[in-house]
Parts: sequence; structure tokens; C-alpha cells
Amino acid sequence: MPRLALYALVVCALAVTAAVISFARGSWLGVVWVLLAGLSSNMAWFYLRRAKAGRDAQRAAGATS
Repeated sequence: MPRLALYALVVCALAVTAAVISFARGSWLGVVWVLLAGLSSNMAWFYLRRAKAGRDAQRAAGATS
């Protein structure tokens, strides 16, 4: 797993935890944490797909040469 994807997943998990705690305390600040969790999960997905595409491109280049 790419390092940036792992970092993004950690941020996502922490943001979800912060959102749950924030909503449990009755604060609407949890909305910001939910948005941050969504952004970081999209970043993790992007980095995972980019790494997979890079591996596939290397395999294809190796197969043709």
C-alpha cells in the first residue's frame, strides 16, 4: 500500500472518530470532521488507484519489451 494512501486512511479514521465524539457532545463541528473524512477517503482511493495503474503500466511495458 502506498505511504500516502496509508496516511490518508489514518486521517480518515481519526476524522470519523472526531466526528462521532463531536456529535455525541452535541456540537455541530462534527460536520467539518465528516467533510474531512470524505476528502481523506477520496485521497486514499486516488493514491491506491494511481499505484495500481502504475503497476499495471510497468507490467505492460515489461511484457512488450
